[in-house]
Amino acid sequence: MHDIKLIRENPDAFDEALKRRGLPPASAEILRLDEEFRATQTAMQEAQARRNELSRKVGEIKRAGGKAEDLMREVVDLKEKLAELENRARLEEEELKEILSSLPNRPGPDVPDGKDERDNKEIRRFGITPEIRNPKQHFELGEALGLMDFSTAAKIAGARFTMLRGALARMERALGAFMLDLHTKEFGYTEISPPLLVRDETAYGTNNLPKFAEDLFRTTTGLWLIPTAEVPLTNIVQGDIVNREELPYRFTAMTPCFRSEAGAAGKDTRGMLRQHQFYKVELVSITAPDQSEAEHERMTSCAEEVLKRLGLPFRTVVLCTADMGFGARKTYDIEVWLPGQNTYREISSCSNCWDFQARRMNARCKAPGAKNTEFVHTLNGSGVAIGRTIIAIMENYQQPDGSIVIPEALRPYMGGLEIIR
Repeated sequence: MHDIKLIRENPDAFDEALKRRGLPPASAEILRLDEEFRATQTAMQEAQARRNELSRKVGEIKRAGGKAEDLMREVVDLKEKLAELENRARLEEEELKEILSSLPNRPGPDVPDGKDERDNKEIRRFGITPEIRNPKQHFELGEALGLMDFSTAAKIAGARFTMLRGALARMERALGAFMLDLHTKEFGYTEISPPLLVRDETAYGTNNLPKFAEDLFRTTTGLWLIPTAEVPLTNIVQGDIVNREELPYRFTAMTPCFRSEAGAAGKDTRGMLRQHQFYKVELVSITAPDQSEAEHERMTSCAEEVLKRLGLPFRTVVLCTADMGFGARKTYDIEVWLPGQNTYREISSCSNCWDFQARRMNARCKAPGAKNTEFVHTLNGSGVAIGRTIIAIMENYQQPDGSIVIPEALRPYMGGLEIIR
């Protein structure tokens, strides 16, 4: 959600931010709606003040034994007028809120302008890509091992589902435990086991609704399956005024994630890169406004450390304006090397949303003794996607005979197992 005061004060800057996102100007329409809404509010205040004044006069006249029929009729008329004005104000406020909710966050000044993902900027790399002769993709390796079963998953649930068996099923569980231990014991995140179903206002708070409803799964009771643990974790502070001195809050959770993958027809149809259901360890931070930029760098480094411990080559890029998510002000993508595809693929996306989500959630902070509150800043990132980490381990640690060496850091979580044959 955007700050209407900033748009009033500098509409040109707001339109310039939209232009960087590839969108047409919107300030003129927003300000027109805002002016209409404020005019209606003023009319309501004036009508209420007149009604209060007349009611007082009617009381005085009656106490003096007089008659006040004309004034009483005007009081009745004002009551009807107030009801009409209140309804008009509600509709105008909804229309204004709808347009403000439909527009993406303003990109930060250090975010590169661009037209698509080719304009993203690489900022660092880690590791040496392995030299593998005729590398296989993860689904070839998994099916040959008999541990990755797509046909049974399709029989049970349809396309874009995977059934892992044996050692790969255990690796999924092991990776989650490894990541959570790292983030909680070394990086100070608090582990949360959140609800997997959320209400409309919760999904709205993290800008999943109304714009991205088709990307979600909805139950018959009206609740939504979470597309990521970002949704419940960020909404922990929904509607709250928190103590500024307690910030930042840092939360982590491993949850299944559910996505309809609307618009993904034909993309990554083989294997388990793009699924309707997958596990992910999520990182969420709630900060004071002056903390979020440093927290963004810290969060990204926490996600990178997962891949470093597992010995997986990766690169980190800053996304350009066209490739950045709807709610983000700035985003770092961490892309892991996949030998089977001979390319880097995203495994984590860490975003600073500033106060964009906080305004939708009405989440604020206040320093002790301060008169005013301020909106918190919210950040989220994958710490990291478990399914894609399995893919990366399989492809980077594959052996000529089709076996998979398990990274040393993961072996304690795999009961000491060193290789999957």
